[in-house]
Amino acid sequence: MTVATIGVHIVDILARPVSYIPEGQDTALVDQIRLTAAGSAAGTAVDLVKLGNEVVSMGAIGDDELGDFLVAVMAKRGVDVSLLTRKSGEQTAASILPIRPDGGRPSFHVPGANLGVTTADLDEARLRGVRAVHLGGMDVTFGLGDPAFFALLDSLRAAGVIVTMDLLSEMPDLLGMARAFLPHVDYVLPNDSQALLMAAGLTAGSDTGSGSSAGDTSAAEGDSPPSASSPSVAEVSAAALALLGEGPRGVLVTMGAEGSLVVTEAGIEQVPALKVEVSDTTGCGDAYCAGFITGLLHGQDVVGAARWGTAAAAQVATGLGSDAGLTDLESTLALLT
Repeated sequence: MTVATIGVHIVDILARPVSYIPEGQDTALVDQIRLTAAGSAAGTAVDLVKLGNEVVSMGAIGDDELGDFLVAVMAKRGVDVSLLTRKSGEQTAASILPIRPDGGRPSFHVPGANLGVTTADLDEARLRGVRAVHLGGMDVTFGLGDPAFFALLDSLRAAGVIVTMDLLSEMPDLLGMARAFLPHVDYVLPNDSQALLMAAGLTAGSDTGSGSSAGDTSAAEGDSPPSASSPSVAEVSAAALALLGEGPRGVLVTMGAEGSLVVTEAGIEQVPALKVEVSDTTGCGDAYCAGFITGLLHGQDVVGAARWGTAAAAQVATGLGSDAGLTDLESTLALLT
């Protein structure tokens, strides 16, 4: 097995385009509705498989119909779901996403079984047999923030396993708690708002109220200009440097139309976004992570791997849902030529 994904598993129900919520019992017609496997672990797992990796995913889902769907669709996409824990009596995490015409994505969300994931839900032997471990949503999987799991991550890294981490929320308290993972991972991949919030208290005078809207901030450029409330590159750089000082080898921050910022001990480099027609930004961050991990596993340096992530995110932005638009590694890399 090449990669293990650990953490958040969600069923997304998406409709596009949605410009308003109907009054009373009225109906609004839309062009498309989809159900997808999503979340920082499940969505990334599906994308990793599409990019040619063998993937096993670990985490917790409910014993309900949504869980049945999630297992079925992930298995259909080629992910090994044999180690997903079914929590009796709990609901599988789910989101309803009315996608705006400009690709924006407000959401209605039930955290469900994700909140109960613990180290007991993981298979240590399988983790020791992979080349990379991706932690998806450690800010909401509270049970994994314990010394035993940190020790396991340190052991895996010492054995040469690459450990990456993505985040899910934009809640300051949760992101603050997720800082405890930074000494135990190689690369952390937040969006710009998450980076600012996570670095709060580490950087003097940082303005944590200037982040972008909640959710994925893709490394894909659409026709709309960046929001006036988007943080500056200087602000994001300062936050990323503060996070780097906590122990990871690199911090990669996605910034929408501004591309992504790669921060390592070697310096700071901005990787430009790719120009695409944005349909939906759901899952672009997951795709960026999948492309980045795939690049590392193919011998790319950190900046080169970030470009692979940029291409994967750009593809996903062109369709509805966390796996739309992404087909295979060859077509993804073709965007870079």
